[in-house]
Amino acid sequence: MAISVFDLFKIGIGPSSSHTVGPMRAAALFVQGLRERDVLEQVTRVEVQLFGSLSATGIGHGSDNAVIMGLMGEWPDAIDPSQIGIRIETLRETNTLLLDGHLSVPFLWARDMRLIDENLPFHPNAMTLVVFGDNGELHRDTYYSVGGGFVVDEAQANSGVADMDRTELPYDFSSAVELLQLCKTHNLRVAELMLANEKTWRSEDEIRSGLMKLWRAMQDCVEQGLKHEGILPGGLNVRRRAAKLHRSLQELGKPNVIGSTLSAMEWVNLFALAVNEENAAGGRMVTAPTNGAAGIIPAVLHYFMKFSEEVTEANVVDYFLAAAAVGILCKKNASISGAEVGCQGEVGSACAMAAAGLAEILGATPEQLCNAAEIGLEHNLGLTCDPVGGLVQVPCIERNAIAAVKAINAAQMALRGDGQHFISLDRVIRTMRDTGADMHDKYKETSRGGLAVSAVEC
Repeated sequence: MAISVFDLFKIGIGPSSSHTVGPMRAAALFVQGLRERDVLEQVTRVEVQLFGSLSATGIGHGSDNAVIMGLMGEWPDAIDPSQIGIRIETLRETNTLLLDGHLSVPFLWARDMRLIDENLPFHPNAMTLVVFGDNGELHRDTYYSVGGGFVVDEAQANSGVADMDRTELPYDFSSAVELLQLCKTHNLRVAELMLANEKTWRSEDEIRSGLMKLWRAMQDCVEQGLKHEGILPGGLNVRRRAAKLHRSLQELGKPNVIGSTLSAMEWVNLFALAVNEENAAGGRMVTAPTNGAAGIIPAVLHYFMKFSEEVTEANVVDYFLAAAAVGILCKKNASISGAEVGCQGEVGSACAMAAAGLAEILGATPEQLCNAAEIGLEHNLGLTCDPVGGLVQVPCIERNAIAAVKAINAAQMALRGDGQHFISLDRVIRTMRDTGADMHDKYKETSRGGLAVSAVEC
């Protein structure tokens, strides 16, 4: 299974990679399939069925709206987020869906958008799309949103090959042990090894420009998060805090103002809050490797940029490449899906990735890099995914800020050592997988346990 850095980092929209980005991609793929089968123009009705976690928290995560946008032919990396609400309102008022953006099909929300309290066997994030013609059912397909915007259809799930890329890489690895051995044998840093693998798909110039595009999107997301104030949508009345915190931190830099010794940490908090508030509002952001954990990796890179004397484009490229190496290990050997293993798979993986990326650009050896990732993930083991109200707000927004600081600390601790550590990165990733398997479903993105229930009691 070959995984690219551009599989783990995707430009999309909030608030969830598995509940918003994935379902939109699935619906767009479904429409694409209808065109290829030459049955699109015969469609007279569409039915959407959301199962498992998509049913339980799909409304709060915008899964229903995302599927509709995908059926309209939109893709998460190109859609204008500001137009989604307007177009959904028009559909509800007219009871008409513009399939593929042009074919008018009746769509009664209460009848055709079905939330089914049932888990399909392959993955908790499941959806079935059905189209009908004058003579009955024309076509149906089931899709699984397996985390980070990755989508698997029914045929792929049944065949066991899923969404796998079978590209042969020059330095293929499926464990940290293999990664370290390859680095040692070929005298490569982790980022250098990853760059060589990426060249299998695209040129070095394309890789570097693509990663800088991701970085600019992350910077834009932070800027947008600092511009907006007020209440986040969804009904919890959660206030945006990033803009106010930004003003406070700017005051610390003025003459005659006593600064906080913790101001660096507060800047990290600021960057993470800005991203995740923008994500919660459904804005444009970068899945890294998921939306629920999207603030950690950009917050740590923003921290490096702000507090380092010399920064280069090469630092950005190496950061993403090294972070992706750890993300690949998490995805191959456990999961980055909150619905599958809890928030340890989202925030835990992102924390480990950010720690690895920072360690790389601070000069860590491959062994120190793996140690940083291990520390970052180890101290997120068992983290449940229990969003209040099914929204990616509480505890998700603050959780990103805490994990970003944790990632920096993990990198610093690893750099003080020689790379040797008691528990290996591979063992921690396997533990995350096993812990997720043991975790009760109510703690895996269903909003039926943990804080999601406690908030109601309060």
